[in-house]
Amino acid sequence: MDARTSDTLDRGVAIAARQWRPERCDRVALVLQGGGALGAYQAGVYEALHEAGLEPDWLCGVSIGAINSAIIAGNPPERRLENLKAFWNRITSRKVWHYTPDGDVYRKARNLTSSMMTATLGQPGFFTPHQVTPWFSPAGAQTATSYYDTSPLRQTLLELVDFDLINARKVHFAVGAVNVLTGNFLYFDNVKEVIEPEHVMASGALPPALPMVRIGTDHFWDGGIVSNTPLQHLLDQDDRLNSLVFQVDLFSARGVLPRDIQEVMARHKDIVYSSRTRYNTDVYRRMNDLKTSLYQALAKVPEELLTEQERATRDHLADLPEIAILQLIYQQTAYEGHAKDYEFSATSMREHWQSGLDDTRRTLKRRDWLEMPPQGGGVVIRDVHRERDY
Repeated sequence: MDARTSDTLDRGVAIAARQWRPERCDRVALVLQGGGALGAYQAGVYEALHEAGLEPDWLCGVSIGAINSAIIAGNPPERRLENLKAFWNRITSRKVWHYTPDGDVYRKARNLTSSMMTATLGQPGFFTPHQVTPWFSPAGAQTATSYYDTSPLRQTLLELVDFDLINARKVHFAVGAVNVLTGNFLYFDNVKEVIEPEHVMASGALPPALPMVRIGTDHFWDGGIVSNTPLQHLLDQDDRLNSLVFQVDLFSARGVLPRDIQEVMARHKDIVYSSRTRYNTDVYRRMNDLKTSLYQALAKVPEELLTEQERATRDHLADLPEIAILQLIYQQTAYEGHAKDYEFSATSMREHWQSGLDDTRRTLKRRDWLEMPPQGGGVVIRDVHRERDY
């Protein structure tokens, strides 16, 4: 056994020893929204969970959230952080400026330069521009339906993700995508099918920049064009497991009134890709409350007055799961504009990562937020940044 293998095993034992779960928590879930370059924030969130020994056993993502989820699920706990760092360092390795003066105006200029470099050159280990623009490509040509080629991403995934481990189902893993022909949104789930790099790439194939991905006889685009927040997939599970859910959003539904055209474009993107997260969770909570009320009503009815179907309904509703959802949302800085999701500079990546790390460390200090709702309490949603339940 070499030194590196020994060190890896030692770290694995140490991580396993410090893993924990809140009382009555059957599942820790990490739900990751799409958002391109902002996805480094999610990596910071995971680092804080990793530090605390709170490893997720349920991962679901869309777009960049799918890639982060694949790296986490496709590595043993002791390798996850290492390979997340390898991915983000690789795709942000291009230098923009050697020096940026202090001040928002200079950061805005630098970020604009960085996003223009992404648009013209692509990103290392992620995507490269086609040699022929789709506008001058004949219909049916490989270059006719997108601006970039994502072959580098496939190679990166193969290097950093163990797909055999994902398909061993030690961690529940799912990514969302959209069928190009039908417009139907679906999840590729390792419980139902064998996951390959193409499933992850399909979840991040945002048109018209990135090409659709063929799986079998169907073609798929980025799930974010229909629903950018994959929380619904977890809520739809009928497994009755009490869950602590870390929902990590990269676009905020709430914002300030725009004052120039760049702020208009940025605000528009936030609203589109926030995907009505709060509405969806509120609807689920109301449905859960109705189910609880129905169970309580049926429990009061004498057994002989119930039909067979009513008894089955009562028994099914007798053990509804408790779910605590902690919603973390990336908070945009003053110098970020509408191109924040394709501004892949290393400086911004480190800032996004640190922001996720800091937000989650603060959240984990609130142990009362990590507690399961009381038995029969249904769903509790905690808005971390507003620091109160709603």
